[in-house]
Amino acid sequence: MKDMTSDTPITVGSFEYVSLPGLKMDNVVAKIDTGAYSGAIHCTDIKVVRRKSDGIEVLRFKPSNQNDNVFDFEEFRTVKVRSSSGHQIKRYLIETDIIVQHKQYTIRIGLTDRSDMQREVLIGRRFLRQQNMLVDVRINQELDNDGGGKI
Repeated sequence: MKDMTSDTPITVGSFEYVSLPGLKMDNVVAKIDTGAYSGAIHCTDIKVVRRKSDGIEVLRFKPSNQNDNVFDFEEFRTVKVRSSSGHQIKRYLIETDIIVQHKQYTIRIGLTDRSDMQREVLIGRRFLRQQNMLVDVRINQELDNDGGGKI
């Protein structure tokens, strides 16, 4: 049940509960941001390492400050992205599953330190376009804490 693109758009709010089962992240509030091209997940200890067991180079990281869960991804890409302040930074991208409104999709998403942000997951317009999603800011207004604490 992946990539359920159809002719009928799916409407999401500017904040949505999402799950990333492959990263053991359940029901986190994601910011849906049409101003951002790509998406991002808050991760720490992001590094490329050579796995000792088989010598394969992998991307190793901890999502959302999960001290017990370290993930190794063999398939990843490195890209340069422009931050909101205009600086180019290197970011690692992975593909994983995401559940939005009880539907599962595949998403290509960046890993970055979002500790200065309010939400640990950001969904950008590339994913929204691919999945034929529209954003209605009236939906899930209660999740918008506008200026609340950082993650």
